[in-house]
Amino acid sequence: MNPGAGALPAMKVQGNARFACGGIGSDESGAMRAAMKDHPLSLLFARATGEYLANVDVTIKAAGGDTALAMRASGPVCLVDLPAGRYTVEASTEGMTKSHTVTVGRGSQTADFRF
Repeated sequence: MNPGAGALPAMKVQGNARFACGGIGSDESGAMRAAMKDHPLSLLFARATGEYLANVDVTIKAAGGDTALAMRASGPVCLVDLPAGRYTVEASTEGMTKSHTVTVGRGSQTADFRF
């Protein structure tokens, strides 16, 4: 049994994607960070000064331009399960937008967004 697994928020499903966002509070934050290795993509949101951010709008688009996932991150850490492939992850908050290109399917990837 995975200690701290009960602190993880439930996975949500949108099309071919599954995701869970959280990391507010030390127990949930620790559980989310420990689970990052078990998911093909993890997203982290923080200010440039290091404070964690929540309520970030996220759009993940497949290489062909189709939207694979669109959601609002309810916490600073999101665990995302997507089919293997190349994606562009766009995150927007407080009038700023950042993007990362990631390849899913080669172990765990992390996209770290600093605003």
